[in-house]
Amino acid sequence: MTRTLAFTLLTIAAVAAVLAGLWLGTETATRADLAGLIAGRDGGVRDGPFARLLLYWRLPRVLAAFAVGACLGVAGAVFQGVFRNPLAEPWLLGTAPGAALGAAVALLVPLPVAPALALPVLAIVGAWGATWIVIVAARAARIADVTGVLLAGVAVAAALGAVRGLLLLALSDDTVNLQVVMSWTLGGIHTPDAGGLALLWGLSLAGIALAMVLAPGLDRLGLGDEAAGAMGLNVRRFTELAVLAGAAITAVAVGWGGLVGFVGLMVPHMARRLVGPGHRVLIPASALAGGALVAVLDGLARSLLPPADLPLGLLTALIGTPAFLLVLGQARGGVR
Repeated sequence: MTRTLAFTLLTIAAVAAVLAGLWLGTETATRADLAGLIAGRDGGVRDGPFARLLLYWRLPRVLAAFAVGACLGVAGAVFQGVFRNPLAEPWLLGTAPGAALGAAVALLVPLPVAPALALPVLAIVGAWGATWIVIVAARAARIADVTGVLLAGVAVAAALGAVRGLLLLALSDDTVNLQVVMSWTLGGIHTPDAGGLALLWGLSLAGIALAMVLAPGLDRLGLGDEAAGAMGLNVRRFTELAVLAGAAITAVAVGWGGLVGFVGLMVPHMARRLVGPGHRVLIPASALAGGALVAVLDGLARSLLPPADLPLGLLTALIGTPAFLLVLGQARGGVR
């Protein structure tokens, strides 16, 4: 398959996923509803309550889900490129748990700023802080190999999860909607307002652009430290920069989507099979595939047990666990 054909298919899949996300829900949309929404014509359709629901509630949520999935896919591609490990993803470096801790603070601790602003800001701070802790701990322990850094990330992630649990036990009371906190922890997209959606897409596009800047270095790093150094790459500095960039992209996704696991693991593998390992093409392909996957799964989360809204993280875990085992088997040569 040529790359042109692969990107054509990914683009079609992304558009189809957005339409599927609009269609799915407690009440499914008809073809006339979707056609009226796309064409922007009245004809009595836009004036109905369901048409307004599609335009002002479901469409922003689908676009937010697409952006969250794109960020997770790109972050996974960056981490797998940096660590040259097919199992690397935001969870293993403590990035996502760090963002979750920051978000839990925003939801549980009374702050002088609105939670809608505090949550993404503290999620980003948590993600960066956790990633720095992993890097500093690895330096202090003189850990140089990528496997050792990943294991340090697993240890930091466990510690951050424990701190988040303590916060839930100590600070949740009648004034705090614990269900909201738990729902966010399990992952889920909430419909943002126009300003929030614009900020999410702006940060997502900035993150993808940053990852594209790192793409040539990631390709050189894939040749090995010695070869990358011989080609003029400062391996240690680039690795730290790329990890922090991946952490920032992850934090954007966590800030708007909660803890949605396995997308950063699965999507780069799916995209790599279509466009190859080069990061100049892998990163945009991962963005399209990740956005399409999360847009559809978020629609299913709204549809499977109406009127309940299933946590998105539960669906990604059900799909991601067998995918993780398959990747693990391939990495060890046990699965072809």
